[in-house]
Amino acid sequence: MVRYLIIEDESLAYEELKRMMDLLRHDYQMAGWAQSITQSVALLKSQQFDLILADISLGDGLCFEIFEQIAVDIPVIFTTAYDEYAIKAFKANGIDYLLKPIEKEELESAIGRFEKRLIVPGDHAKMAKTANAYSDNLPKSRFLVQSGDTYMHINTNDVAAFYSEDKYTYLHLFSGRRYIVDYALDKLEQLLDGKCFFRISRAGIVNIRAITRCTKHFGGRLKLHYDPELPMEMHVSRSRSKDFLNWIDGKYN
Repeated sequence: MVRYLIIEDESLAYEELKRMMDLLRHDYQMAGWAQSITQSVALLKSQQFDLILADISLGDGLCFEIFEQIAVDIPVIFTTAYDEYAIKAFKANGIDYLLKPIEKEELESAIGRFEKRLIVPGDHAKMAKTANAYSDNLPKSRFLVQSGDTYMHINTNDVAAFYSEDKYTYLHLFSGRRYIVDYALDKLEQLLDGKCFFRISRAGIVNIRAITRCTKHFGGRLKLHYDPELPMEMHVSRSRSKDFLNWIDGKYN
């Protein structure tokens, strides 16, 4: 279990960073949050951490003052809205330097650098297996599709819905185009980001950005209205209606 400390004086920035860490590393534990130099020093004196994610500019000074007050031999991923502190950051045990707003891919790369430092002789195979497991847990970001003799990739964010029709699974874009994909809906449900996509029935998975509204339908189902229009009606089944409404309300697992 990797225990990490977040040093960040802005609550919204802290919440977003923790959200990304929870998404990228399910078995990392956020073991402390400090909003100032004083709080950071106190936490580092009283607890053990494996990794620090530190905003450089805090309300009571620059975070480098923390490492001047207490000797810390812990890898640090620095975050900041400015780029003038890069050299000083790497002299302070920094392993990466991320400019705000932080992209998930950049944070993933920084964590990867940290994990490479954890490898000890004889542990390479174990770490490679762990890295692959982490990768398998990440939502799928793109799909390979074919149009005639041409192959192309589609970003998952551009997909309005996936649905089954005539024994094929289709990927339907916000642009209105659709392509056949070589995935069953059951597999897609595991690969997609559950915050953005919902399995509304046996026949379809929808991107929340494609839903404009939903209305009650007979039999306890919900009728969805879309933009763009889809070539088939897609209703939320009665068994999934409650979970769907919770998902719309942000109460996903």
